[in-house]
Amino acid sequence: MFQLFVFMSLSFWLLTGVFADSGEVKSVMEGDSVTLESGVAELQEEDVVTWLFGPKKTQIAEVDTDAAISSTSDGDAVGFRNRLKLDNQTGSLTIMNTRIADSGVYQISISGKKKPTTLNFSVTVYAHLPVPVLIRDCSSSSSSSVQSNCSMLCSVVNVSAVSLSWYKGNSVLSSISVSDLSISLTLPLEVEYQDNNTYSCVINNTISNQTTHLDIKTLCQPCPATSTPDPQTPLHSSLHPSPRPPSTTPSNRTSGTSSPTTSSPNSQLILISAAAAAGSLISITIVGIIWICKNSKKTDQKEPVQKQIRDDHRDDEVTYAAPTFYKKNAQRSEDEVVYAGIVTRR
Repeated sequence: MFQLFVFMSLSFWLLTGVFADSGEVKSVMEGDSVTLESGVAELQEEDVVTWLFGPKKTQIAEVDTDAAISSTSDGDAVGFRNRLKLDNQTGSLTIMNTRIADSGVYQISISGKKKPTTLNFSVTVYAHLPVPVLIRDCSSSSSSSVQSNCSMLCSVVNVSAVSLSWYKGNSVLSSISVSDLSISLTLPLEVEYQDNNTYSCVINNTISNQTTHLDIKTLCQPCPATSTPDPQTPLHSSLHPSPRPPSTTPSNRTSGTSSPTTSSPNSQLILISAAAAAGSLISITIVGIIWICKNSKKTDQKEPVQKQIRDDHRDDEVTYAAPTFYKKNAQRSEDEVVYAGIVTRR
């Protein structure tokens, strides 16, 4: 029985050394450094140290005593460029200028002449906490029943894994928490104007906190009273505008006419459109006149040439006709004699 107990104890001890311990938790503020201890006072000959990171167990650093190798170049490819430092004597790893993305599980494996050793480290990098902002809330103080109280809001933005709390002295009055989501938090508080107690709003995470104290006399000023509108008073001044004298520009003063100093956007748009249309019409008219003038000049230049050509053609024209011969009147061979009867009267 004793031998069995010894055997089980040795087996458990060996398995613990081979597979790993339960893991060490490390918390650090963003921008600070964190050192992961190897648990070895000094590396021996033939010892090989390997550092792995993340769920995929990506190698980021290595120490080989026989080969005299100490390298962190593997970490450069996964976002640790110039931010890893190895201790060649112990194999411990230091992460400098930590970032939120550095959060995760780190594993060290040491192998050599002795039994292999594996250690796990759970590292959480926290962002710097904002200072809580106190805001006077008049929306909840409008009713007459709470006009004797001061309503305050404590707000923080873009936070994760934090708690926001109101304290009265050292006692917690109310609290709200958020996990990993980056959101905004607001926590209300009501106090009396004559309250002399100390109130503070605190935001905190695992390793740090920020506090803002409430100064009642300074921040808790009475909200402006809301008055009931008079029925005779118009609700909107735009419905009953008060008359105002029109202002004139210097050019209008000389001509004796007045115009408002301001015009509505629609009026300005209409004027601009009209001006653009008039300009386009004038441009088209000018282009048409120029085109007509050019065409008339070309016509005047062509007419004399055409007339000259016609005259030249007229001079050169020859009319051919069939000859017609007429017989001249022949000279009468005999003179014409007219005979008339003579009547003799007795």
